[in-house]
Amino acid sequence: MRKLALVRLAFGSIRRNAGRSLLTILGVVIGVGSVVVMVAIGQGARAEIAARVASLGTNLVVVTPGAIAKPGAGGGAGSMDTLTLDDIEVIEREVYGVVAVSPVVASGTNAVAGNANWRTSIQGVNDVWFDIRSWPVASGRVFDANEVRSARKVCLLGVTVATALFGADDPVGREVRLRGIPVEVIGVLSKKGPTAEGNDQDDVAVLPYTTVRQRMAGRQYIAQILLRASGAAAVPGVMTDVAAVLRESHHLGNRGDPDFTIRDQKQIAEASQGTTDVMTTLLFAVASVSLVVGGIGIMNIMLVSVTERTREIGIRRAVGARRSDVLAQFLVEAIVLSGLGGVIGAVGGAATASAVGALTGWSTPVTASSLAIAMVFSGVIGVFFGWVPARYAAALDPIDALRHG
Repeated sequence: MRKLALVRLAFGSIRRNAGRSLLTILGVVIGVGSVVVMVAIGQGARAEIAARVASLGTNLVVVTPGAIAKPGAGGGAGSMDTLTLDDIEVIEREVYGVVAVSPVVASGTNAVAGNANWRTSIQGVNDVWFDIRSWPVASGRVFDANEVRSARKVCLLGVTVATALFGADDPVGREVRLRGIPVEVIGVLSKKGPTAEGNDQDDVAVLPYTTVRQRMAGRQYIAQILLRASGAAAVPGVMTDVAAVLRESHHLGNRGDPDFTIRDQKQIAEASQGTTDVMTTLLFAVASVSLVVGGIGIMNIMLVSVTERTREIGIRRAVGARRSDVLAQFLVEAIVLSGLGGVIGAVGGAATASAVGALTGWSTPVTASSLAIAMVFSGVIGVFFGWVPARYAAALDPIDALRHG
């Protein structure tokens, strides 16, 4: 029997039982739609994480204290005080490929301006930190090396803090109190948005690290060292050399675990994407279950259809139809049912992904590859679950089939 004739027969059978057919393919529709939406959200999440990691700076390397393990005890990154300004001097002097280095002295406090009060974080840095982070100002200026050396009481505010304290007014030239100390606002940083972990980068007040150490934090150790490599190709070498000089500076030699952690943007992105990938895989598995349920529904309804059309099968066999013709007829009908569910599900999934993107502001791209994967899944479901009813129909004895009904 010609393929076109088989498809016409399949559509004719579906039209005769339109309501039942629609309910039959509902599981496939939901499954395919879910696959399209989950793939779109997963790809959008990866793109969003990549953009947020890129917002940290170009060719960034981050050194944090900690990551030491001892018998009976252990610590992670940031769990110890091991980095000092001497480490920065050693890195600047001995590591090739580093174009900028900045300490980060972190603290937290209430920022007060007039009657407004806002809990925020303080970051004490040097004048090259703004280049390392690729973070320009929206208004005002950044502090210079002289202001760092003299521990001037100046700061730049992130957009979140500036808005909380001054509303729509420009705070440049105004005064805020940080830990009770009056500090002049000399600039407002441009908007960065959240980090890959979801922390608000704009909720910050940036001061010279000398000011924070002497007047606010009172600590000799530093929370972080930020490095900018000369290029992406130089990053692995910089990380290796920084680890070597810090081991020597901290008298660790080649034995034991380091008392610091070094990460680059790629590692930060991979750590952030790990959770996203797990969730995407889990949701994809749930969507696949819907497809399997839809396939079982198709198999059940096709078995019912074979029972209802047993006499029709007997007549066809009596006038010369072969078993292979009957097998092909019912198999094509199952594939058409599944394919219709796939098309409807793909269209519905694309529309849902677009709606999610519009409502949340996320990027939810629906690619041709995701649609193709969903359609292939629906076709495989049709073949797999349509095979049993088709084989059952083809195996019917013509004489018994004619006696039926």
